[in-house]
Amino acid sequence: MPKLFRWCRWNSATVLATLAAAVALVTGAGVALANSATGGAQGANSASANAVSASTTTSGIAPAMSCSGVAQLDLAAAVPGVPFEITSATELAASANTLGNWAACDVKGVIAPQLHFEIKLPETGWQANYLQVGCGGLCGNTNVTSAPASTGCVPLTAGAFAVASSDEGHYQGGGLFSTDPTLRADFGYKSDHELVQAAKAIVKQYYGQAATHSYFDGCSQGGHQALTEAQRYPTDFDGIIAGAPANNFTALNTFSHAWTAQSVYLDGGPATITNADLADLHKAVLKGCGAPADGIIADPLSCTWDPGTIQCRTGQTSTSDAYCLTADQVTTLRRIYAGPTDEHGQLLYPGYQLRGSELNWAGIITPASATGASGDISFVRETLRYQIFDSPQPTLTYKDIKFTAAYYKKVMRPVEGMYDATDPDLTAFKKAGGKLILWHGLGDQHIPSVGTMAYYKAVEKVIGGETATKTFARLFLLPGVAHCGGGQGPDTFDALTAITDWVTKGDAPASLTTKSVDSNGNTTATRPVYPFPYYAKNTTGGPSTDASSYTPVKSTAEATLKLDWLGSFRSGYETVGNWVGGKWVVTKCKN
Repeated sequence: MPKLFRWCRWNSATVLATLAAAVALVTGAGVALANSATGGAQGANSASANAVSASTTTSGIAPAMSCSGVAQLDLAAAVPGVPFEITSATELAASANTLGNWAACDVKGVIAPQLHFEIKLPETGWQANYLQVGCGGLCGNTNVTSAPASTGCVPLTAGAFAVASSDEGHYQGGGLFSTDPTLRADFGYKSDHELVQAAKAIVKQYYGQAATHSYFDGCSQGGHQALTEAQRYPTDFDGIIAGAPANNFTALNTFSHAWTAQSVYLDGGPATITNADLADLHKAVLKGCGAPADGIIADPLSCTWDPGTIQCRTGQTSTSDAYCLTADQVTTLRRIYAGPTDEHGQLLYPGYQLRGSELNWAGIITPASATGASGDISFVRETLRYQIFDSPQPTLTYKDIKFTAAYYKKVMRPVEGMYDATDPDLTAFKKAGGKLILWHGLGDQHIPSVGTMAYYKAVEKVIGGETATKTFARLFLLPGVAHCGGGQGPDTFDALTAITDWVTKGDAPASLTTKSVDSNGNTTATRPVYPFPYYAKNTTGGPSTDASSYTPVKSTAEATLKLDWLGSFRSGYETVGNWVGGKWVVTKCKN
Protein backbone atom coordinates (compact mmCIF):
# COMPACT_ATOMS: atom_id res chain seq x y z
CA MET A 1 0.00 0.00 0.00
CA PRO A 2 1.20 3.54 -0.60
CA LYS A 3 2.43 5.71 2.20
CA LEU A 4 -0.43 7.42 3.96
CA PHE A 5 -0.28 10.69 5.84
CA ARG A 6 -1.08 11.84 9.34
CA TRP A 7 -0.97 15.14 11.09
CA CYS A 8 -0.11 15.97 14.68
CA ARG A 9 -3.38 17.16 16.24
CA TRP A 10 -4.14 19.54 19.05
CA ASN A 11 -6.99 21.33 20.75
CA SER A 12 -5.75 24.92 20.85
CA ALA A 13 -8.31 27.44 19.68
CA THR A 14 -5.62 30.11 19.76
CA VAL A 15 -3.64 28.57 16.94
CA LEU A 16 -6.78 27.67 15.00
CA ALA A 17 -7.47 31.37 14.86
CA THR A 18 -4.43 31.85 12.67
CA LEU A 19 -6.33 30.14 9.85
CA ALA A 20 -8.53 33.23 9.58
CA ALA A 21 -5.97 35.50 7.89
CA ALA A 22 -6.96 36.40 4.33
CA VAL A 23 -5.42 38.71 1.74
CA ALA A 24 -7.86 40.85 -0.24
CA LEU A 25 -8.53 39.94 -3.87
CA VAL A 26 -10.00 43.33 -4.58
CA THR A 27 -10.50 46.60 -2.75
CA GLY A 28 -13.99 47.99 -2.76
CA ALA A 29 -17.17 46.96 -4.51
CA GLY A 30 -17.39 47.07 -8.24
CA VAL A 31 -13.70 46.31 -8.89
CA ALA A 32 -13.17 43.33 -11.14
CA LEU A 33 -11.25 40.41 -9.68
CA ALA A 34 -7.83 40.08 -11.23
CA ASN A 35 -6.55 36.94 -12.84
CA SER A 36 -3.48 35.70 -11.05
CA ALA A 37 -2.73 32.37 -12.62
CA THR A 38 0.64 30.90 -13.26
CA GLY A 39 1.40 29.15 -16.53
CA GLY A 40 -0.16 25.96 -17.84
CA ALA A 41 0.05 22.72 -15.95
CA GLN A 42 2.45 19.91 -16.59
CA GLY A 43 0.79 16.97 -18.27
CA ALA A 44 0.25 13.92 -16.10
CA ASN A 45 2.18 10.81 -17.06
CA SER A 46 0.33 8.39 -19.30
CA ALA A 47 0.37 4.64 -18.78
CA SER A 48 2.54 2.73 -21.20
CA ALA A 49 1.03 0.86 -24.13
CA ASN A 50 2.06 0.00 -27.66
CA ALA A 51 1.08 2.93 -29.88
CA VAL A 52 0.12 3.11 -33.52
CA SER A 53 -0.04 6.30 -35.53
CA ALA A 54 -3.22 8.34 -35.56
CA SER A 55 -4.34 10.99 -37.97
CA THR A 56 -5.47 14.41 -36.83
CA THR A 57 -8.29 15.95 -38.83
CA THR A 58 -10.42 19.07 -38.56
CA SER A 59 -12.83 16.98 -36.53
CA GLY A 60 -10.15 15.93 -34.05
CA ILE A 61 -7.83 12.97 -33.67
CA ALA A 62 -9.19 9.90 -35.42
CA PRO A 63 -9.08 6.43 -33.83
CA ALA A 64 -6.16 4.24 -34.84
CA MET A 65 -8.20 1.05 -34.57
CA SER A 66 -11.76 -0.19 -34.70
CA CYS A 67 -13.98 -0.31 -31.66
CA SER A 68 -14.46 -4.06 -32.04
CA GLY A 69 -10.68 -4.41 -31.97
CA VAL A 70 -10.52 -2.82 -28.53
CA ALA A 71 -12.37 -5.80 -27.06
CA GLN A 72 -9.59 -8.06 -28.32
CA LEU A 73 -6.76 -6.09 -26.71
CA ASP A 74 -4.71 -7.93 -24.10
CA LEU A 75 -3.58 -5.20 -21.71
CA ALA A 76 -3.29 -7.31 -18.57
CA ALA A 77 0.36 -6.31 -18.20
CA ALA A 78 0.10 -2.79 -19.63
CA VAL A 79 0.21 -1.10 -16.23
CA PRO A 80 2.52 -2.67 -13.65
CA GLY A 81 0.64 -3.28 -10.42
CA VAL A 82 -2.77 -2.62 -11.98
CA PRO A 83 -4.01 -5.86 -13.58
CA PHE A 84 -7.14 -5.25 -15.63
CA GLU A 85 -9.15 -6.71 -18.48
CA ILE A 86 -11.50 -5.27 -21.08
CA THR A 87 -14.82 -7.12 -20.98
CA SER A 88 -16.60 -5.39 -23.87
CA ALA A 89 -16.29 -2.64 -26.47
CA THR A 90 -19.42 -1.61 -28.35
CA GLU A 91 -20.47 1.18 -30.70
CA LEU A 92 -22.58 3.89 -29.03
CA ALA A 93 -24.67 6.04 -31.36
CA ALA A 94 -24.48 9.81 -30.95
CA SER A 95 -28.22 9.93 -30.28
CA ALA A 96 -27.79 7.59 -27.29
CA ASN A 97 -24.91 9.51 -25.72
CA THR A 98 -26.06 11.67 -22.80
CA LEU A 99 -22.73 13.50 -22.66
CA GLY A 100 -23.14 15.06 -26.09
CA ASN A 101 -23.94 14.46 -29.72
CA TRP A 102 -20.98 12.23 -30.51
CA ALA A 103 -20.66 8.58 -31.35
CA ALA A 104 -18.36 6.62 -29.07
CA CYS A 105 -16.66 3.34 -28.51
CA ASP A 106 -18.13 2.34 -25.15
CA VAL A 107 -15.53 0.25 -23.33
CA LYS A 108 -16.17 -1.70 -20.15
CA GLY A 109 -13.72 -3.61 -18.02
CA VAL A 110 -12.54 -4.77 -14.61
CA ILE A 111 -9.50 -3.92 -12.55
CA ALA A 112 -8.58 -6.60 -10.02
CA PRO A 113 -10.21 -7.65 -7.85
CA GLN A 114 -13.62 -6.21 -8.87
CA LEU A 115 -13.26 -2.55 -9.80
CA HIS A 116 -15.68 -2.10 -12.71
CA PHE A 117 -15.09 0.77 -15.10
CA GLU A 118 -16.49 2.28 -18.27
CA ILE A 119 -14.85 4.57 -20.83
CA LYS A 120 -16.51 6.47 -23.65
CA LEU A 121 -14.02 7.04 -26.47
CA PRO A 122 -15.17 9.63 -29.05
CA GLU A 123 -15.05 8.37 -32.63
CA THR A 124 -14.74 11.94 -33.91
CA GLY A 125 -13.76 15.23 -32.30
CA TRP A 126 -11.21 13.94 -29.77
CA GLN A 127 -8.71 16.65 -28.81
CA ALA A 128 -6.35 14.47 -26.75
CA ASN A 129 -8.23 15.23 -23.51
CA TYR A 130 -9.10 12.72 -20.79
CA LEU A 131 -11.87 13.31 -18.22
CA GLN A 132 -12.51 11.07 -15.22
CA VAL A 133 -15.86 11.46 -13.47
CA GLY A 134 -16.63 10.69 -9.83
CA CYS A 135 -19.68 8.98 -8.34
CA GLY A 136 -22.03 9.75 -5.46
CA GLY A 137 -23.09 8.30 -2.12
CA LEU A 138 -21.19 5.10 -1.47
CA CYS A 139 -20.96 4.53 -5.25
CA GLY A 140 -21.56 0.98 -6.42
CA ASN A 141 -22.10 1.80 -10.10
CA THR A 142 -20.24 3.53 -12.90
CA ASN A 143 -21.27 7.07 -13.83
CA VAL A 144 -20.38 8.04 -17.38
CA THR A 145 -23.70 9.71 -18.11
CA SER A 146 -22.90 13.24 -16.93
CA ALA A 147 -20.16 15.47 -15.55
CA PRO A 148 -21.47 17.38 -12.49
CA ALA A 149 -19.85 20.78 -13.09
CA SER A 150 -19.60 20.70 -16.87
CA THR A 151 -23.08 21.63 -18.09
CA GLY A 152 -22.85 23.41 -21.41
CA CYS A 153 -19.14 22.72 -21.91
CA VAL A 154 -18.96 22.76 -25.70
CA PRO A 155 -15.77 20.68 -25.97
CA LEU A 156 -17.38 17.95 -23.87
CA THR A 157 -20.58 17.95 -25.87
CA ALA A 158 -18.53 17.88 -29.09
CA GLY A 159 -16.47 14.84 -28.11
CA ALA A 160 -13.17 16.50 -27.19
CA PHE A 161 -12.80 14.30 -24.09
CA ALA A 162 -12.49 10.57 -23.54
CA VAL A 163 -14.62 10.07 -20.40
CA ALA A 164 -14.25 7.34 -17.77
CA SER A 165 -15.68 6.38 -14.39
CA SER A 166 -15.78 3.41 -12.02
CA ASP A 167 -17.92 1.90 -9.26
CA GLU A 168 -15.03 2.36 -6.77
CA GLY A 169 -14.57 -1.39 -6.46
CA HIS A 170 -18.02 -2.67 -5.49
CA TYR A 171 -21.52 -3.02 -6.84
CA GLN A 172 -23.44 -2.52 -3.60
CA GLY A 173 -25.17 0.73 -2.78
CA GLY A 174 -24.75 0.29 0.96
CA GLY A 175 -21.70 -0.01 3.18
CA LEU A 176 -21.49 -3.80 3.48
CA PHE A 177 -18.55 -3.95 1.05
CA SER A 178 -16.35 -2.22 3.64
CA THR A 179 -16.16 -5.39 5.69
CA ASP A 180 -13.58 -6.52 3.12
CA PRO A 181 -10.21 -4.74 3.61
CA THR A 182 -9.35 -4.67 -0.08
CA LEU A 183 -12.69 -3.23 -1.13
CA ARG A 184 -12.48 -0.73 1.73
CA ALA A 185 -9.13 0.52 0.40
CA ASP A 186 -10.44 0.67 -3.18
CA PHE A 187 -13.30 2.87 -2.03
CA GLY A 188 -11.19 4.90 0.36
CA TYR A 189 -8.41 6.00 -1.99
CA LYS A 190 -7.10 3.46 -4.53
CA SER A 191 -9.76 3.11 -7.22
CA ASP A 192 -9.33 6.40 -9.09
CA HIS A 193 -5.55 6.13 -9.18
CA GLU A 194 -5.83 2.67 -10.68
CA LEU A 195 -8.53 3.70 -13.14
CA VAL A 196 -6.62 6.66 -14.56
CA GLN A 197 -3.67 4.39 -15.32
CA ALA A 198 -5.73 1.68 -16.96
CA ALA A 199 -7.88 4.17 -18.88
CA LYS A 200 -4.87 6.03 -20.25
CA ALA A 201 -3.43 2.75 -21.51
CA ILE A 202 -6.68 2.05 -23.38
CA VAL A 203 -6.86 5.61 -24.73
CA LYS A 204 -3.32 5.34 -26.07
CA GLN A 205 -4.07 2.10 -27.86
CA TYR A 206 -7.33 3.34 -29.37
CA TYR A 207 -6.00 6.63 -30.72
CA GLY A 208 -2.38 5.67 -31.20
CA GLN A 209 -1.24 8.46 -28.93
CA ALA A 210 -1.55 9.41 -25.29
CA ALA A 211 -3.92 12.00 -23.86
CA THR A 212 -2.21 15.37 -23.58
CA HIS A 213 -4.21 16.65 -20.61
CA SER A 214 -6.20 14.88 -17.91
CA TYR A 215 -9.04 16.22 -15.78
CA PHE A 216 -11.29 15.06 -12.95
CA ASP A 217 -14.84 16.22 -12.19
CA GLY A 218 -16.83 14.98 -9.21
CA CYS A 219 -19.35 16.08 -6.58
CA SER A 220 -20.16 14.72 -3.10
CA GLN A 221 -18.28 11.40 -2.93
CA GLY A 222 -16.95 12.48 -6.31
CA GLY A 223 -15.58 15.58 -4.60
CA HIS A 224 -13.93 13.31 -2.06
CA GLN A 225 -12.39 11.34 -4.93
CA ALA A 226 -11.18 14.59 -6.49
CA LEU A 227 -9.38 15.78 -3.36
CA THR A 228 -7.98 12.30 -2.71
CA GLU A 229 -6.30 12.48 -6.10
CA ALA A 230 -4.91 15.98 -5.51
CA GLN A 231 -3.53 14.98 -2.11
CA ARG A 232 -2.24 11.44 -2.66
CA TYR A 233 -1.53 11.26 -6.40
CA PRO A 234 -0.68 14.84 -7.45
CA THR A 235 0.49 13.98 -10.97
CA ASP A 236 -2.57 11.96 -12.08
CA PHE A 237 -4.56 14.99 -13.25
CA ASP A 238 -3.70 18.43 -14.59
CA GLY A 239 -7.01 19.95 -13.56
CA ILE A 240 -9.45 18.88 -10.84
CA ILE A 241 -13.01 20.03 -10.08
CA ALA A 242 -14.17 19.08 -6.57
CA GLY A 243 -17.81 19.84 -5.79
CA ALA A 244 -19.38 19.63 -2.30
CA PRO A 245 -16.60 17.24 -1.27
CA ALA A 246 -17.32 14.53 1.28
CA ASN A 247 -13.61 14.62 2.03
CA ASN A 248 -14.06 14.54 5.82
CA PHE A 249 -15.93 11.30 5.24
CA THR A 250 -15.72 9.64 8.66
CA ALA A 251 -16.75 12.61 10.80
CA LEU A 252 -19.44 13.62 8.28
CA ASN A 253 -21.16 10.24 8.18
CA THR A 254 -21.02 9.73 11.92
CA PHE A 255 -20.97 12.92 13.95
CA SER A 256 -22.52 15.40 11.50
CA HIS A 257 -25.44 13.27 10.34
CA ALA A 258 -26.02 11.72 13.77
CA TRP A 259 -26.08 15.17 15.35
CA THR A 260 -28.83 16.43 13.07
CA ALA A 261 -30.74 13.17 13.54
CA GLN A 262 -30.50 13.32 17.32
CA SER A 263 -31.45 17.00 17.16
CA VAL A 264 -34.58 16.36 15.11
CA TYR A 265 -35.54 13.30 17.15
CA LEU A 266 -34.87 14.76 20.59
CA ASP A 267 -34.31 12.06 23.22
CA GLY A 268 -35.22 9.43 20.63
CA GLY A 269 -38.78 10.68 20.37
CA PRO A 270 -40.84 11.80 17.35
CA ALA A 271 -39.43 14.45 15.05
CA THR A 272 -39.81 17.99 16.34
CA ILE A 273 -39.46 19.45 12.83
CA THR A 274 -40.99 17.86 9.73
CA ASN A 275 -41.14 18.76 6.07
CA ALA A 276 -44.39 20.63 6.69
CA ASP A 277 -42.53 23.18 8.84
CA LEU A 278 -39.88 24.12 6.32
CA ALA A 279 -41.67 26.70 4.17
CA ASP A 280 -42.79 28.83 7.13
CA LEU A 281 -39.45 28.36 8.87
CA HIS A 282 -37.60 29.46 5.76
CA LYS A 283 -39.71 32.61 5.48
CA ALA A 284 -38.84 33.46 9.09
CA VAL A 285 -35.15 32.91 8.39
CA LEU A 286 -35.20 35.12 5.30
CA LYS A 287 -36.83 37.88 7.31
CA GLY A 288 -34.43 37.43 10.21
CA CYS A 289 -31.39 37.50 7.92
CA GLY A 290 -32.60 40.53 5.96
CA ALA A 291 -32.67 38.62 2.65
CA PRO A 292 -33.35 40.59 -0.55
CA ALA A 293 -36.57 40.27 -2.53
CA ASP A 294 -35.28 37.31 -4.56
CA GLY A 295 -35.12 35.24 -1.35
CA ILE A 296 -31.47 34.24 -1.75
CA ILE A 297 -29.09 34.91 1.13
CA ALA A 298 -25.81 35.68 -0.61
CA ASP A 299 -23.64 35.62 2.52
CA PRO A 300 -25.37 33.21 4.93
CA LEU A 301 -22.31 32.71 7.10
CA SER A 302 -22.79 36.28 8.31
CA CYS A 303 -26.35 35.62 9.49
CA THR A 304 -26.72 34.64 13.15
CA TRP A 305 -30.52 34.71 13.40
CA ASP A 306 -31.71 32.91 16.55
CA PRO A 307 -34.82 30.69 16.25
CA GLY A 308 -35.68 31.66 19.80
CA THR A 309 -36.89 35.01 18.45
CA ILE A 310 -40.01 33.28 17.09
CA GLN A 311 -40.66 30.91 20.00
CA CYS A 312 -44.36 30.66 20.77
CA ARG A 313 -45.57 32.69 23.70
CA THR A 314 -47.43 30.95 26.48
CA GLY A 315 -50.75 29.78 25.10
CA GLN A 316 -49.85 30.68 21.52
CA THR A 317 -50.39 28.13 18.72
CA SER A 318 -48.43 28.27 15.49
CA THR A 319 -50.40 29.06 12.34
CA SER A 320 -49.46 29.82 8.75
CA ASP A 321 -50.20 33.48 9.42
CA ALA A 322 -48.31 33.56 12.70
CA TYR A 323 -45.67 30.84 12.61
CA CYS A 324 -43.93 30.17 15.88
CA LEU A 325 -41.76 27.45 17.38
CA THR A 326 -42.18 25.24 20.42
CA ALA A 327 -39.36 25.11 22.97
CA ASP A 328 -38.26 21.73 21.59
CA GLN A 329 -38.22 23.09 18.04
CA VAL A 330 -36.04 25.98 19.14
CA THR A 331 -33.64 23.49 20.74
CA THR A 332 -33.60 21.40 17.57
CA LEU A 333 -32.85 24.34 15.30
CA ARG A 334 -30.18 25.84 17.53
CA ARG A 335 -28.38 22.50 17.50
CA ILE A 336 -28.64 22.16 13.71
CA TYR A 337 -27.27 25.66 13.13
CA ALA A 338 -24.48 25.12 15.69
CA GLY A 339 -23.14 21.74 14.54
CA PRO A 340 -21.97 18.71 16.55
CA THR A 341 -19.90 19.55 19.64
CA ASP A 342 -18.29 17.54 22.40
CA GLU A 343 -18.54 18.06 26.14
CA HIS A 344 -16.04 20.92 25.90
CA GLY A 345 -17.89 22.76 23.15
CA GLN A 346 -15.47 21.76 20.40
CA LEU A 347 -16.88 20.85 17.02
CA LEU A 348 -16.64 17.18 16.09
CA TYR A 349 -17.14 18.05 12.42
CA PRO A 350 -16.00 21.36 10.89
CA GLY A 351 -19.39 22.47 9.71
CA TYR A 352 -23.06 23.14 10.39
CA GLN A 353 -26.19 24.07 8.47
CA LEU A 354 -26.31 27.66 7.31
CA ARG A 355 -29.37 29.87 7.63
CA GLY A 356 -31.31 29.84 4.38
CA SER A 357 -30.84 26.13 3.63
CA GLU A 358 -34.14 25.05 5.25
CA LEU A 359 -36.15 24.29 2.11
CA ASN A 360 -33.50 21.76 1.12
CA TRP A 361 -33.78 19.75 4.36
CA ALA A 362 -36.85 17.77 3.29
CA GLY A 363 -36.25 14.03 3.40
CA ILE A 364 -32.66 14.41 4.52
CA ILE A 365 -32.63 16.31 7.81
CA THR A 366 -36.40 16.31 8.34
CA PRO A 367 -38.87 13.47 7.73
CA ALA A 368 -42.25 13.63 6.03
CA SER A 369 -44.01 12.93 9.33
CA ALA A 370 -43.10 13.02 13.01
CA THR A 371 -42.87 9.22 13.11
CA GLY A 372 -41.10 8.88 9.74
CA ALA A 373 -37.37 8.39 9.18
CA SER A 374 -34.93 10.97 7.81
CA GLY A 375 -32.13 10.36 5.34
CA ASP A 376 -29.55 11.18 8.00
CA ILE A 377 -30.54 8.06 9.92
CA SER A 378 -29.65 5.77 7.01
CA PHE A 379 -26.39 7.62 6.24
CA VAL A 380 -25.17 7.04 9.79
CA ARG A 381 -26.34 3.43 9.87
CA GLU A 382 -24.26 2.22 6.92
CA THR A 383 -21.05 3.90 8.07
CA LEU A 384 -21.43 3.00 11.72
CA ARG A 385 -22.26 -0.64 11.12
CA TYR A 386 -19.82 -1.54 8.37
CA GLN A 387 -17.21 1.08 7.64
CA ILE A 388 -15.44 2.36 10.73
CA PHE A 389 -14.90 -0.55 13.10
CA ASP A 390 -12.70 -3.63 12.70
CA SER A 391 -15.72 -5.91 12.62
CA PRO A 392 -19.36 -5.34 11.62
CA GLN A 393 -21.63 -3.80 14.24
CA PRO A 394 -25.04 -4.64 12.75
CA THR A 395 -27.15 -3.35 15.63
CA LEU A 396 -25.74 0.17 15.92
CA THR A 397 -27.87 3.19 14.99
CA TYR A 398 -27.57 6.98 15.12
CA LYS A 399 -28.75 6.82 18.74
CA ASP A 400 -25.51 5.09 19.74
CA ILE A 401 -23.23 7.96 18.71
CA LYS A 402 -21.76 9.76 21.72
CA PHE A 403 -20.67 13.34 21.24
CA THR A 404 -17.54 13.23 23.35
CA ALA A 405 -13.84 13.65 22.70
CA ALA A 406 -13.23 10.05 23.73
CA TYR A 407 -15.80 8.67 21.30
CA TYR A 408 -14.41 10.90 18.56
CA LYS A 409 -11.00 9.27 18.99
CA LYS A 410 -12.56 5.82 19.07
CA VAL A 411 -14.31 6.42 15.75
CA MET A 412 -11.73 8.49 13.91
CA ARG A 413 -8.31 7.06 14.74
CA PRO A 414 -8.69 3.58 13.16
CA VAL A 415 -9.91 4.71 9.72
CA GLU A 416 -9.14 8.38 9.09
CA GLY A 417 -6.12 7.47 6.97
CA MET A 418 -8.33 5.15 4.94
CA TYR A 419 -11.38 7.25 4.14
CA ASP A 420 -10.56 10.90 4.73
CA ALA A 421 -9.08 13.33 2.22
CA THR A 422 -8.35 16.22 4.58
CA ASP A 423 -4.64 16.80 3.97
CA PRO A 424 -4.25 20.56 3.40
CA ASP A 425 -0.76 20.28 1.96
CA LEU A 426 -1.26 20.47 -1.80
CA THR A 427 2.32 21.55 -2.41
CA ALA A 428 3.11 18.57 -4.65
CA PHE A 429 -0.05 19.14 -6.72
CA LYS A 430 0.83 22.80 -7.14
CA LYS A 431 4.43 21.99 -8.00
CA ALA A 432 3.25 19.56 -10.69
CA GLY A 433 1.30 22.41 -12.29
CA GLY A 434 -2.10 21.15 -11.15
CA LYS A 435 -5.13 23.43 -10.96
CA LEU A 436 -8.05 22.97 -8.56
CA ILE A 437 -11.57 24.40 -8.61
CA LEU A 438 -13.56 23.75 -5.44
CA TRP A 439 -17.26 24.58 -5.37
CA HIS A 440 -20.07 24.15 -2.89
CA GLY A 441 -23.73 25.11 -2.60
CA LEU A 442 -24.36 27.29 0.45
CA GLY A 443 -27.74 25.59 0.89
CA ASP A 444 -26.25 22.08 0.94
CA GLN A 445 -28.39 19.84 3.13
CA HIS A 446 -26.05 16.83 3.01
CA ILE A 447 -22.55 18.25 3.44
CA PRO A 448 -22.34 21.63 5.17
CA SER A 449 -20.36 24.05 3.02
CA VAL A 450 -18.59 25.47 6.08
CA GLY A 451 -16.39 22.36 6.10
CA THR A 452 -15.15 23.15 2.59
CA MET A 453 -14.42 26.72 3.64
CA ALA A 454 -12.43 25.39 6.59
CA TYR A 455 -10.46 23.03 4.35
CA TYR A 456 -9.66 25.81 1.88
CA LYS A 457 -8.44 28.06 4.68
CA ALA A 458 -6.23 25.22 5.92
CA VAL A 459 -4.77 24.94 2.41
CA GLU A 460 -4.08 28.68 2.44
CA LYS A 461 -2.27 28.30 5.74
CA VAL A 462 -0.01 25.55 4.44
CA ILE A 463 0.62 27.07 1.00
CA GLY A 464 1.44 30.51 2.39
CA GLY A 465 -1.68 32.64 2.19
CA GLU A 466 -4.46 33.64 -0.16
CA THR A 467 -2.25 35.07 -2.89
CA ALA A 468 -0.09 31.96 -3.14
CA THR A 469 -3.10 29.63 -3.03
CA LYS A 470 -5.19 31.33 -5.69
CA THR A 471 -2.44 30.76 -8.26
CA PHE A 472 -3.55 27.12 -8.42
CA ALA A 473 -6.72 26.67 -6.31
CA ARG A 474 -9.97 28.61 -5.94
CA LEU A 475 -13.20 28.02 -4.05
CA PHE A 476 -16.60 29.13 -5.37
CA LEU A 477 -19.69 29.19 -3.13
CA LEU A 478 -23.15 29.13 -4.75
CA PRO A 479 -25.91 30.93 -2.76
CA GLY A 480 -29.12 28.98 -2.25
CA VAL A 481 -27.83 25.90 -4.07
CA ALA A 482 -28.50 22.51 -2.50
CA HIS A 483 -26.33 19.39 -2.57
CA CYS A 484 -24.59 19.17 -5.96
CA GLY A 485 -27.38 21.23 -7.51
CA GLY A 486 -31.01 22.14 -7.05
CA GLY A 487 -32.26 24.51 -4.38
CA GLN A 488 -33.27 28.12 -4.77
CA GLY A 489 -30.23 29.72 -6.42
CA PRO A 490 -28.80 29.40 -9.94
CA ASP A 491 -27.14 25.99 -9.97
CA THR A 492 -26.06 25.32 -13.57
CA PHE A 493 -22.55 26.27 -14.63
CA ASP A 494 -19.54 25.16 -16.66
CA ALA A 495 -16.41 24.67 -14.60
CA LEU A 496 -14.83 22.29 -17.11
CA THR A 497 -14.14 25.07 -19.59
CA ALA A 498 -12.78 27.17 -16.73
CA ILE A 499 -10.38 24.46 -15.58
CA THR A 500 -9.18 23.62 -19.10
CA ASP A 501 -8.52 27.30 -19.83
CA TRP A 502 -6.61 27.54 -16.57
CA VAL A 503 -4.53 24.47 -17.38
CA THR A 504 -3.85 25.16 -21.05
CA LYS A 505 -3.84 28.97 -21.22
CA GLY A 506 -3.02 30.03 -17.67
CA ASP A 507 -6.35 31.89 -17.40
CA ALA A 508 -7.44 31.61 -13.78
CA PRO A 509 -11.23 31.92 -13.33
CA ALA A 510 -12.03 35.37 -11.89
CA SER A 511 -15.67 34.27 -11.65
CA LEU A 512 -18.08 31.58 -12.78
CA THR A 513 -21.48 32.37 -14.25
CA THR A 514 -24.29 30.29 -12.80
CA LYS A 515 -27.72 29.92 -14.39
CA SER A 516 -31.23 28.88 -13.46
CA VAL A 517 -32.71 26.73 -16.22
CA ASP A 518 -36.40 25.81 -16.49
CA SER A 519 -37.84 22.46 -17.57
CA ASN A 520 -37.75 23.57 -21.20
CA GLY A 521 -34.06 24.35 -21.05
CA ASN A 522 -34.54 28.11 -21.02
CA THR A 523 -32.28 30.27 -18.87
CA THR A 524 -34.38 32.25 -16.40
CA ALA A 525 -31.64 33.85 -14.31
CA THR A 526 -27.88 34.33 -14.29
CA ARG A 527 -25.61 35.18 -11.39
CA PRO A 528 -21.82 35.37 -10.99
CA VAL A 529 -19.95 33.60 -8.21
CA TYR A 530 -16.56 34.88 -7.14
CA PRO A 531 -13.62 33.16 -5.47
CA PHE A 532 -13.78 32.79 -1.68
CA PRO A 533 -14.05 34.96 0.40
CA TYR A 534 -15.99 37.15 -2.07
CA TYR A 535 -19.67 36.94 -2.90
CA ALA A 536 -21.86 38.54 -5.55
CA LYS A 537 -23.93 41.48 -4.34
CA ASN A 538 -26.45 43.47 -6.35
CA THR A 539 -24.86 46.88 -5.98
CA THR A 540 -26.28 48.35 -9.19
CA GLY A 541 -29.99 48.05 -8.50
CA GLY A 542 -30.43 46.07 -11.68
CA PRO A 543 -32.54 42.93 -12.09
CA SER A 544 -31.64 40.20 -9.59
CA THR A 545 -31.88 37.69 -12.45
CA ASP A 546 -29.13 39.39 -14.48
CA ALA A 547 -25.46 38.65 -13.76
CA SER A 548 -24.48 42.17 -14.81
CA SER A 549 -26.25 43.57 -11.74
CA TYR A 550 -23.68 42.06 -9.40
CA THR A 551 -20.20 43.02 -8.22
CA PRO A 552 -17.79 41.21 -5.88
CA VAL A 553 -17.91 42.08 -2.19
CA LYS A 554 -15.67 40.58 0.45
CA SER A 555 -17.43 38.51 3.10
CA THR A 556 -16.05 39.44 6.49
CA ALA A 557 -17.63 36.31 7.98
CA GLU A 558 -15.89 34.05 5.48
CA ALA A 559 -12.55 35.86 5.67
CA THR A 560 -12.46 35.66 9.47
CA LEU A 561 -13.96 32.17 9.83
CA LYS A 562 -12.61 30.39 12.91
CA LEU A 563 -13.62 26.90 13.95
CA ASP A 564 -12.77 25.31 17.27
CA TRP A 565 -12.73 21.83 15.76
CA LEU A 566 -11.36 18.80 17.58
CA GLY A 567 -9.84 17.47 14.37
CA SER A 568 -8.11 20.67 13.30
CA PHE A 569 -4.65 20.36 11.85
CA ARG A 570 -1.54 22.06 13.13
CA SER A 571 -0.02 24.75 10.98
CA GLY A 572 2.47 22.99 8.76
CA TYR A 573 2.40 19.33 7.84
CA GLU A 574 4.72 16.41 7.82
CA THR A 575 4.61 12.69 7.32
CA VAL A 576 4.67 11.04 10.70
CA GLY A 577 4.03 7.41 9.93
CA ASN A 578 3.49 4.62 7.45
CA TRP A 579 0.76 2.08 6.95
CA VAL A 580 2.45 -1.23 7.75
CA GLY A 581 0.76 -4.58 8.20
CA GLY A 582 -2.70 -3.05 8.39
CA LYS A 583 -1.87 -0.51 11.09
CA TRP A 584 -0.15 2.82 11.56
CA VAL A 585 3.48 2.83 12.58
CA VAL A 586 4.20 6.33 13.87
CA THR A 587 7.76 7.48 13.31
CA LYS A 588 7.79 11.05 14.56
CA CYS A 589 5.55 13.90 15.60
CA LYS A 590 6.48 17.55 15.51
CA ASN A 591 5.36 19.60 18.53
